[in-house]
Amino acid sequence: MAKHEEVKNGVIFPVGEKNEAFAKYFVGQSYLQTLVADPSVPVGVGNVTFEPGCRNNWHIHRDGYQILLVTGGEGWYQEEGKAAQFLRAGDVVVTHDGVKHWHGAAKDSWFEHIAITAGKPEWLEPVTDEHYDKL
Repeated sequence: MAKHEEVKNGVIFPVGEKNEAFAKYFVGQSYLQTLVADPSVPVGVGNVTFEPGCRNNWHIHRDGYQILLVTGGEGWYQEEGKAAQFLRAGDVVVTHDGVKHWHGAAKDSWFEHIAITAGKPEWLEPVTDEHYDKL
């Protein structure tokens, strides 16, 4: 049994549907509940839930940024060239324009965050099992 099983039902917001639209940019299963998708608002806001071991590919936000508000479980965030940061509920991460990074669940825990995103993501290579397993 994985840690933080309660996260799979949503902590604050609903867990959403399987994240099929972005599945090719993830290793493992994620879920997405869009919270703000208003064309007159220049940011998107979504509740992203990761099954244990799930993580997104390395990526860069162009002409924008991303703010992650961790709401449940345990996970990781890493910027290229820096050590990975262990994340828990209540942590906040700000990723600035042009910074290559990834984020996702710990191997043995569900993980959930609110993602506030401006700009366009440039999706890159997956985080390899070899890299992830060293965390």
